[in-house]
Amino acid sequence: MNLNRRSMMLGAGGLAALAASPFAAQAARASGRIASVGLQLYTVRELFAADPVATLEKVAKVGYREVEFGGGGYDAMDHNLLRSTMDRLGLTCPSLHIGYDALLDKFDASVAMAKTLGAGTVVLPYMVDKYRNAEAWKAALVNINRFGAQLKAAGLGFAYHNHDFEFTTKPDGVSLFDQLVKACDPDLVKIELDLYWAIYAGQDPQALIRSLAGRIYSYHVKDMRADRSMTSVGSGTVDFAAIFKLNAIAGVQHFYVENDQAPAPYIPDITKSFQTLRALRF
Repeated sequence: MNLNRRSMMLGAGGLAALAASPFAAQAARASGRIASVGLQLYTVRELFAADPVATLEKVAKVGYREVEFGGGGYDAMDHNLLRSTMDRLGLTCPSLHIGYDALLDKFDASVAMAKTLGAGTVVLPYMVDKYRNAEAWKAALVNINRFGAQLKAAGLGFAYHNHDFEFTTKPDGVSLFDQLVKACDPDLVKIELDLYWAIYAGQDPQALIRSLAGRIYSYHVKDMRADRSMTSVGSGTVDFAAIFKLNAIAGVQHFYVENDQAPAPYIPDITKSFQTLRALRF
């Protein structure tokens, strides 16, 4: 059945539930298309901070059915209001970004926030400079493993989101990323692979994906121009079709558009990415 026809039959809420299901992820891999394109809301953080409800309405109007909260001050907002808005619009929140310090100091509140928003996975989005040395990183990895175990006990998954520094910073000759992959339990700590930042750091994305087979929770999808600057999907040079052909071994569940440097007024940028990924075949 054509997905557009299915959308009309099920309605927005039904489509959101279908797209979030394991069946939808399997169907996407089998059919060579992305069943549900998501958006990391950090991309529209300026809009979201000013008016979260109106921003979610605009995101849903573009066609997105999954959102990942991150930035824009969402952690201090009315999470019940955000959840009711998503429910009204047929949006789901499979995962959300929660910082390292919040997981250390406000773990129970972080879990409650995730569950209120309907998330099944918490993603650690960034590690500041003070952790990027041999001693501090080793200590942080112990906590990251512990977060994974604690979140599993609370009924939530856990993933780590990369930038470029994890690949390029190599205390004792081993990259921070390789140290993380080796030290962390793959059953407790998955990877949210930001394809742009991995490529920016000089990684071969297909080789990297093969090395992480079955461990990748989601992709952050943004494109790269010839000068290596960030841009909307379809406006750059990254061959996403070739990358996504590996989905059968990657185990990816979600595809989140993210453009850290999206230009105002933002909606045209996320629309371009959405349309490109919806049309993509691999």
